[in-house]
Amino acid sequence: MSTADFSNGPACPIPIANYPNVLMAHGGGGKLSHQLIGMMIAEHFDNPALRQLHDGAVITAGQTQLAFSTDSYVISPIFFPGGNIGELSVYGTVNDLTMCGSVPKFISAGFIIEEGLPMEQLWRIVQAMKAAADRAGVQIVTGDTKVVDRGKGDGIFINTAGIGIIPSGRAISPSGAQPGDRIIVSGEIAQHGIAIMSVREGLEFETTILSDCAPLNGLVEAMYAASPELHVMRDPTRGGVASALNEIAESSQCGIRIVEQDIPINAEVRGACELLGFDPLYVANEGKLLAFVPAKDADAVLAAMRVHPLGKDAAIIGEVITDHPGTVVMKTSIGSSRVVDMLSGEQLPRIC
Repeated sequence: MSTADFSNGPACPIPIANYPNVLMAHGGGGKLSHQLIGMMIAEHFDNPALRQLHDGAVITAGQTQLAFSTDSYVISPIFFPGGNIGELSVYGTVNDLTMCGSVPKFISAGFIIEEGLPMEQLWRIVQAMKAAADRAGVQIVTGDTKVVDRGKGDGIFINTAGIGIIPSGRAISPSGAQPGDRIIVSGEIAQHGIAIMSVREGLEFETTILSDCAPLNGLVEAMYAASPELHVMRDPTRGGVASALNEIAESSQCGIRIVEQDIPINAEVRGACELLGFDPLYVANEGKLLAFVPAKDADAVLAAMRVHPLGKDAAIIGEVITDHPGTVVMKTSIGSSRVVDMLSGEQLPRIC
């Protein structure tokens, strides 16, 4: 069996002099992640579906439009306040499919288990995945199991893939933002990342900060009932709200203006961010979404979201403008303006 020889192929597009090895920051959802994905992976595998750089691929099978997504979960710790790696893997896949405008239907689950993982912990994770799938209305229909040597797997990693059906008339794309669109966030940001860090750092607060890990498909269906003209949706996971907004600004080549005092943040989360030196705009979420909605429909969509349990704290935080295309600018609480750039390093490793 022959082995492909790549020695005479094209040079690596990543500047090896600067990055001779992969860094944790290459998986953090910021600038280095985008460099890795854009220059090495997406450009090399280039095709129309991949070119969208969406939360999933939008593809057509016969007369049916599908969303197809995959993700891998390597979170540490695997049990955290408000959830565990099992339900996170289901909800994360459901949410990626939902952000493509689809109705999630089927999920696969691949388990990479480290020798020595307590069987009771594995059973808790499996039970959590079943409960999460039932809550989200999806089925786990196929999968795989591998066991690796002790010390090689950090407990358990989970890989998923998902398929959803896109109803006729829906067209969601990161490039779909239009001047005048209002930007809505579905609730208080940065909870997931701070829940994880509170465990890692042994921080204690008056009340336990819980991850916002949750399935967003029910909330999105309520939004579509209020308006069929949602232009963009994105769940701001790794890299947080700031990175998601920058991705959309770059894809749509529109400017984005947000207002700091309009962004909902829990007081204890804000305090924890100040203590740890984090900007909450860059902290991961696992049960929140950003939606870009025509101005005429924004109030109706916001009202529909606030009726749903996962959207009760939803707020309009900004708008799409024609100025400074491709850039996100924030009006600060003291009245000044600053550019909100994409995260350059790895603020919170192993967050999902």
